[in-house]
Amino acid sequence: MITLPDAFKKFKSSLELNEKERTNASKRQKEVRGHLEDAYDIADSFLTGSYARWTKTKPLKDVDIFFVLGDGEAHYRNKHPDVILTDFHKTLEDVYGRDAVKKQGRSVGVDFGVVVDSDDNTDFRVVSVDAVPAFVDGDNYVIPNNSNGKWMGTNPKIHADKAVAAHQAFSNEWKGLVRMVKYWNQNERHDEKPIKPSFLIEVMAMECLHGGWGGSHDREIQFFFATLRDRIHEDWPDPAGLGSPVSDRMDSAMIARAQRILDTANKDIAHAIDLGRKGKNGDALKAWRVFFGPKFPRS
Repeated sequence: MITLPDAFKKFKSSLELNEKERTNASKRQKEVRGHLEDAYDIADSFLTGSYARWTKTKPLKDVDIFFVLGDGEAHYRNKHPDVILTDFHKTLEDVYGRDAVKKQGRSVGVDFGVVVDSDDNTDFRVVSVDAVPAFVDGDNYVIPNNSNGKWMGTNPKIHADKAVAAHQAFSNEWKGLVRMVKYWNQNERHDEKPIKPSFLIEVMAMECLHGGWGGSHDREIQFFFATLRDRIHEDWPDPAGLGSPVSDRMDSAMIARAQRILDTANKDIAHAIDLGRKGKNGDALKAWRVFFGPKFPRS
């Protein structure tokens, strides 16, 4: 039977992107860009967000793709950001169908109809992407923000650099822990994610996972979940100092729901750790698998 430390290492490894998944993500980026280029002046496109920061968990959903609009689309900058999102939605709906395309607050989601099996496997394929219209703005970018009807500044490079710094300061264990918590957050037993957006988990981890790696995944998970519960109600600004607070999607009702779920999560974590402490390795493995989901190994 696998030991708990080895189970966490195997779990961490199972959530890392592999070459087949990166190849499929690149293929989807080029595919969607091809469709958008028929309708818009696309100066550049690239995979970004948690995918580019290596904090994306599995199954691969909502992979962000920036579509940098060229000079021919400059007129959109003077319009409500919903205009470009509506137009992107119409263009992609004509290709993928109404049920597969969804307009969101800052992007347009495209679902490729990939089936996720009972072990959260997708045959190394991306389930969905988020097409994000963007304009270059000096050294930064601006993207739509329908929550306030304005174009919002952002800088993926700053986000990536901060993630690298946090990872290195935590003995290169930071990204693995973030992926684990994100995997828990999208567990289907929650009906919908308790913490939105998933980037909020990452932003909180930049500040809360400090002091150096303690050497134990279960104890670090316990500490981080306790901190999530205690601080989920706070305002968490954009790490790049450009956009709206990352926590602005969490209204009071969503915060209260997240706190209730996190209360239960913290009890479940304490129970799993106690089983391991008592030498009940098999029961502890089962408890962690129930907590996280099917990617957590039992052997």
